[in-house]
Amino acid sequence: MTRRFTLIALVALLAGAAAGAGQAQQPAQTSGQPPSAPSQNPTFKVQVDYVDVDVLVTDKEGRFIRDLKKEDFEIFEDGKRQTIANFSVVDIPIERADRALYNPDEALPPDTATNEKAFEGRIYVMILDEPHVDALRSQNVRIAARQFIERRLGANDVMAIVHAEGATDNSQEFTSNKRLLLASVDKFMGSKLEAVTLARSSEYYRQADLGITPTPGSVNDPFDQERAYKAQNSLRLLKNVAEWFSSIRGRRKTILFFSEGIDYDIYNMIRQYDSPSNSSSAIFSDIVDTISATARSNVSIYAIDPRGLTTLGEDTIGVSALADQADSSIGIGLSSLRNELQMSQDSLRSLADETGGFAAVNTNQFSGAFERIVGDNSTYYLLAYYPPTDKKDGKFHRIEVKTTRPGLTIRARRGYVAAKPPKAPSKPPAKDAPSPEVAEALQSPLNVSGLTMHAFATPFKGTAPNASVLIGVDIRGRDLSLPPNGKVELSYLAVDAKGKTFGARNNSLTMNLKPETRERVLQTGFRLLNRVDLPPGRYQMRIATHENGGGVGSVLFDLEVPDFHKLPFSISGLLLTSLSGSAMVTAKGDDQTREVLPAPPIAQRTFPQNDEIAVFAEIYDDGKTAPHKIDITTMIRNDVGTIFFKNEEERDSKELEGKRGGYGYTARIPLTGLQPGAYVLTVEGRSRLGDNVEAIRNVRINIVPSTRAQ
Repeated sequence: MTRRFTLIALVALLAGAAAGAGQAQQPAQTSGQPPSAPSQNPTFKVQVDYVDVDVLVTDKEGRFIRDLKKEDFEIFEDGKRQTIANFSVVDIPIERADRALYNPDEALPPDTATNEKAFEGRIYVMILDEPHVDALRSQNVRIAARQFIERRLGANDVMAIVHAEGATDNSQEFTSNKRLLLASVDKFMGSKLEAVTLARSSEYYRQADLGITPTPGSVNDPFDQERAYKAQNSLRLLKNVAEWFSSIRGRRKTILFFSEGIDYDIYNMIRQYDSPSNSSSAIFSDIVDTISATARSNVSIYAIDPRGLTTLGEDTIGVSALADQADSSIGIGLSSLRNELQMSQDSLRSLADETGGFAAVNTNQFSGAFERIVGDNSTYYLLAYYPPTDKKDGKFHRIEVKTTRPGLTIRARRGYVAAKPPKAPSKPPAKDAPSPEVAEALQSPLNVSGLTMHAFATPFKGTAPNASVLIGVDIRGRDLSLPPNGKVELSYLAVDAKGKTFGARNNSLTMNLKPETRERVLQTGFRLLNRVDLPPGRYQMRIATHENGGGVGSVLFDLEVPDFHKLPFSISGLLLTSLSGSAMVTAKGDDQTREVLPAPPIAQRTFPQNDEIAVFAEIYDDGKTAPHKIDITTMIRNDVGTIFFKNEEERDSKELEGKRGGYGYTARIPLTGLQPGAYVLTVEGRSRLGDNVEAIRNVRINIVPSTRAQ
């Protein structure tokens, strides 16, 4: 299986080197036709023959024009007008995350994931450009980036964060979890070299101290080669992220580029250590390549300069002697510093303007810029057309969009690259390798919604140093056709913060079912349980399923595995089951949970009022301290903290017999009497050995009337 199916793996390939990378594989989809009717929520389409173009249309004041019709647009490929096959207006709402109001500062992320709904949010990749941000302005970047995430990122949005420099695990794969995104942002630390003018000033005085008379040709930037290397790295990272982004279709795609701009004079082709064929022209070529890649992939760059409204005050500290240099022809002074600032800002403007975004420079008020970015990605037109030829030539084809209504400004992608015919595999796939449909679904940057799944991954203490993670997948029955001897394939793996994969496994089930069992599966679906050993850390779980001749689905979600073997007191994840959930057929069970739960664990978190929940958890104690008691409490509360159910249990450390172990804990919770609505199920363990020795898990559940059970 290819290693480059995640953004973080791509970053790992780029780390420490200005190396190029190819375009990511595209996730599978079963239909090659664009939707025929306008849609507010276009789905992702891949491996198809049509070209989609998102279009922003604004008036002279920059306001989006909402009342245009299909007839108001004209689209051209390589100068020839094309027939618009599909037209829709995308209007994406901003959803707020669910919060437990008794803890209003922290959103409660779900402990399960589903692809039941097609993705309906905005898609961002935030690139933090360490090589081009001064270390003293690192906090500016962290503040601005946090502001966007905390105030502008909706619960229905996803974002990935890429650090241009530093450890690969500083970056964050696509997620909606703000806590993980903020943790990645907080690792940012700028490493920009001192300004060229200051470096040349130091060289000027060094030569003067040695008795050398400085001349215009002798006072060079001593960091010229390193500066060129950093510039190329950042530009190639932008290009490769844009190319990787091309696997997502049907949505506007945005790169948020936090940077002070390229601090390399690409227009000065006369240097002591390089010629026009080296650094300067290479960097110029990288800028062209980056802009071309964004056009091919339909990606917009929005540049945010953390310097804000600057007067060069920070950069001129300690350089008052610049203006007193006797030989003004050397070109070392405040004017050259101003030129550097202008040059770096122009590089941001060029990258943004040429890709359909904009640059927020010379401003301390990022709020307005962030609002505009969200607006650009929330409301736009989506056009699709069939290209004039189905030849897969791998060439770039220019796109131009016009409107018949005068006085309007259009921003749209400038072209695309026709796909090349797929290469024949060099060797046959391994016997247990996933099918092409499943392999491509696993590579998808976002969920594929052709076959509906609900999934969970619950960590327990395993054999040191690993945790034992129970993975459960519920597959919806009405999405299946279940022909005689048909097969359903399920594949999963975990990807860590460095892009390394763990626990990859592929299951294939032959669905040769009795008529009564087949009808039950079609009504309720079926469930598979698996276990995988994972070392402590954070992961992205990737699960994909495919019915031969039928649908394909995938689901991605975040997983954090605690270091149970080092924590003195901790709690496992929570397993839930219920009377209603037990009706689903379990095609593959788990021996360890059969002894502690009345039915197999489920991914369902919505329950009817007449249901009953059973919850299981393990509380881990180091077993090396004095004899003591453990209190385990289960509660169900609403969003204002009112307790509707509470169960308390006392345990004794003698149960562990002095060993590092866990207290297995099961509680049954009747839901009768609970009104429909959202609740939080809490299991907490507390040791009586001292203050604040506790471990807590919270799960959000929903109660619905009995006739609406899901």
